[in-house]
Amino acid sequence: MDDIVSGQNNLRNALTSCDDPLKAIEAFQLANGISLPSLRPMLPLLDLHMIPRLDFHTSVLEELREKLIQQINDLNTKVETKERDKKLKELLNKSFGLIRVKQLRPAVMAILRNMKQIDDKYLRVLVRDRELYSACDVEVKRQIWRDNQSLFGDEVSPELSQYIRVKDTVIYDHLNLNNLFFSPSPKNRRQGEVVQKLAHMIGSSVKLYDMVLQFLRTLFLRTRNVHYCTLRAELLMALHDLDIQEIISVDPCHKFTWCLDACIRERQVDIKRSRELQGFLDNIKRGHEQILGDLSMTLCDPYAINFLASSAIKILLHLVSTDGLPRSNQILILLLRMLSLGLSAWRMIDTQDFKESKFDIQILTKFLPALTSLMVDDQARFFHARLPPDERASALVVIDHEGPVPEAIEAYIQESSVASVLTMYYALHVAK
Repeated sequence: MDDIVSGQNNLRNALTSCDDPLKAIEAFQLANGISLPSLRPMLPLLDLHMIPRLDFHTSVLEELREKLIQQINDLNTKVETKERDKKLKELLNKSFGLIRVKQLRPAVMAILRNMKQIDDKYLRVLVRDRELYSACDVEVKRQIWRDNQSLFGDEVSPELSQYIRVKDTVIYDHLNLNNLFFSPSPKNRRQGEVVQKLAHMIGSSVKLYDMVLQFLRTLFLRTRNVHYCTLRAELLMALHDLDIQEIISVDPCHKFTWCLDACIRERQVDIKRSRELQGFLDNIKRGHEQILGDLSMTLCDPYAINFLASSAIKILLHLVSTDGLPRSNQILILLLRMLSLGLSAWRMIDTQDFKESKFDIQILTKFLPALTSLMVDDQARFFHARLPPDERASALVVIDHEGPVPEAIEAYIQESSVASVLTMYYALHVAK
């Protein structure tokens, strides 16, 4: 340090080896003070006003430091990339030795923050010193994290825990009817503090993005907590909103997630969207089956499950009113396919068997007809209850809609997760 700036060690050596301490102090002041001839006559005046030289020099230092930081930041907009990088490297080489001087550290950090690529020799110093590491901006930390997954994990872990706590708070706050879990739109949800902070931490680094995805897969596998699936989708769409092309152009799930997000936002799947979604699922190339693992996580998101199941029930109710058959509705078949894929996400990632399970055709040919017959019975009971009392007895003679739940429903909800979810959502629809 003393090789760069004359510090306390130099002053101590000068005082201990001199014949006249006052002359030594004066020589030190002349050598290290502000070298402006026009300013020196003012120093005795400051002395007369009892203003310590330290306060004067500190104020000048702070003013110059802020001007220097502004000039460093301006290099990004006023200087060509090649010339800028060269200047920043020269500045860093001359000033990095001062990084432990707290008054000068902000200027050195400004240089580091504006550098696209920092040499490893500087990064190693920052990692070893906890105080320096904590003082680094996120732009600098990203370059450290790229080759230090455990350190990145330490930074990300509290954010993931916070995200889960927020989700659980909303779910279990059943007394607050203004805080319903499924109320916020997808756009609003990904404006949350944790999602935005993670997006800022990742920046445009594909490597950091892949690390976060690996953390989410591991935690989902370990805990079976489906909120990690939500975060996987929300994080990707947050980066989409920021137009981080470096990431969204290489994530194979981007277009599928974007399309599904649009459907959830619009609360419907039209013909065009259904063809796009089905095209993504049908055109997964051989050797890239692992994409199904991430797609299944996207579909396992509770908001996606809620949308798929609710949409399926709406279509079934529409089919009942139009005398249509479930197996003839292609959008319904696609919704059930995606619902099945989402519900099998944990098993697929756990077994690393990235194959879409063969859809049970009897769900279409037996379970759904039984469910629609139950819908007909429920509608008949609803209309019967609205009849005047003197007409109800004669109506019962025409058709009897009382009785137990069809056997096919009871059988399939024990065997099929898709059947059980659809039955639950229909029960919620009736209760509502």
